[in-house]
Amino acid sequence: MMKVFHVITKLELGGAQKVTLSTVELLPKGPYQVGLASGPQGMLREHAESIPEIELFWIPSLVREIRPLKDIRAFLDLYRLFVREKPEIVHTHSSKAGILGRWAAWFAGVPNIFHTAHGFGFNDYQGKAAQLLYVWLERISARITTQPVMVSQANARRAEELGILKPGEWILCRDAVHTEDFASDAPRRLSLQQWAIPPDRTVVGMVACFKPQKSPLDFIDMAARVLAARRDVHFVIAGDGELRPEVEARIAEHEISNHVTLLGWQRDMPEIYRNLDVFVLTSLWEGQPCVFAEAMASGLPVVATAADGANEAVLHGRSGLVCSPRDIDGLADAVLRLIADPQLRRRMGQAGRERAGEFDIKTSVSRLEAAYRACATTTPDTTAVGNPA
Repeated sequence: MMKVFHVITKLELGGAQKVTLSTVELLPKGPYQVGLASGPQGMLREHAESIPEIELFWIPSLVREIRPLKDIRAFLDLYRLFVREKPEIVHTHSSKAGILGRWAAWFAGVPNIFHTAHGFGFNDYQGKAAQLLYVWLERISARITTQPVMVSQANARRAEELGILKPGEWILCRDAVHTEDFASDAPRRLSLQQWAIPPDRTVVGMVACFKPQKSPLDFIDMAARVLAARRDVHFVIAGDGELRPEVEARIAEHEISNHVTLLGWQRDMPEIYRNLDVFVLTSLWEGQPCVFAEAMASGLPVVATAADGANEAVLHGRSGLVCSPRDIDGLADAVLRLIADPQLRRRMGQAGRERAGEFDIKTSVSRLEAAYRACATTTPDTTAVGNPA
């Protein structure tokens, strides 16, 4: 039996966290003894505690923000955990846990270190000094990584261009979901009355945290442009976060509060999608958002910004429409085009459903497990699996 420990910073409601939990849940417990180390905070902690046959290790010092004293403590706590438990594989996720967890595993002598980059900690909207620091940290950490795992080819190409990875060093495992949960034929639009949305409205929605990466203010600005052209539309956002006051202020500024509903955090995501006619995501940077898989499996056309892996999920003109980040006019025009053409919505929604299987979590876990099995038969220096793309 191979002992595999996954490490993530915090079990907040997000794509990387849901993918990590689905992965530890789906890994067969015969060949693998599975552990999960995380900070104790987050809405998904209850989900983690409900997964049978995994060991949970709560690391209170592991926090998302940069806190030097806590970060040192988190490194030491992870190091002691790995020395005590002696896992054959440590698999880290995202930037903070990826840096601390990989180095703790390396110093503890863990023979195989995996890391999934669900996007990067650096982006084009940061200051230059911060970008250089994060790129340098990723470069040196890549040197001790047995197997880099990428969620999009766009992120992999960026990593190669920046000297973080070499071509062929990485494997592709999409940030993916249980697509069957979203592909049911359950009745649609049953929650509109509860949301106080008139039944004759076309419903345009986004599922996202209210944080700069997702640019929810762009969604509100886009909604205002659409509503200036026609009023038979209603906009919803499922999510919450630090930018909520700014979002509420922008809604008031545009005087569109009767046409926008903020749903807050939601757990029954398939039901959210069943009440939408068009799905939108206004991100500035990404890895491979799970919401694309959820929307496509739900049979929805997608309007997206061309942030990193978006073009790999949303095929422009076939399963949706893709615009440049911050292109409010382009986003509004795309939404208006879909509102005006129900047949186009249906065609694009069906095209998305037909390719949603690439973004099913079972596909990603199968690829990952193949790489784990390779570790059982090769030395740490030769565990790399070729790039399947």
